[in-house]
Amino acid sequence: MNLALFDFDGTITHKETFAPFLRFAIPRRRHVLGSALFPPWVIGYRLGLVSGIRIRSKLVAFGFRGLRAESIAHAGRRFSEEVLPQIVRPSALERIQWHQAQGDKVVVVSGALDIYLKPWCKRHGVELLCSSLHAENGVLSGRYQGLQCVKEEKCRRVRELCDPASFPLVYAYGDTKEDLDMLSMAQRKFYRWQEVN
Repeated sequence: MNLALFDFDGTITHKETFAPFLRFAIPRRRHVLGSALFPPWVIGYRLGLVSGIRIRSKLVAFGFRGLRAESIAHAGRRFSEEVLPQIVRPSALERIQWHQAQGDKVVVVSGALDIYLKPWCKRHGVELLCSSLHAENGVLSGRYQGLQCVKEEKCRRVRELCDPASFPLVYAYGDTKEDLDMLSMAQRKFYRWQEVN
């Protein structure tokens, strides 16, 4: 049995899921207000002046603070069923199924949210390590539960789940610099679906 680690956004899917889920899940009034407030942050992110970690934290605080956790969980299940199938790469699903047919341990390791990744991973029979939202008394605080599952945090979570050195071969699949730490754990690394050294 080998270990196969897959990033989700941009790797299993052909586009990011964070912003579409925000639009799908948060009240329309917040979405309209956010569309007016956040363009400078988005431009800064695209120019490399604002990190993905920082902009996601700001968006989580603005979008989710004070909302009922169960309502957002329900939105996550719907998003998983209605939206994700349209943006998942068929070739990525085939690769996951190939690993499963080999008897490999397949793990999605993602900065995306468990609210919609858990149902998707359960449906496809893969394990999940990802980011989660913090809630108190059933209400979202607008913060992450722990660290976002990106960069070196991906490696820490993988090592917490299992010992990569105990597998004959480790595969890793990613598409951004936030995945490079995870790719460094593997003997067979695929960046944007091209194998790299």
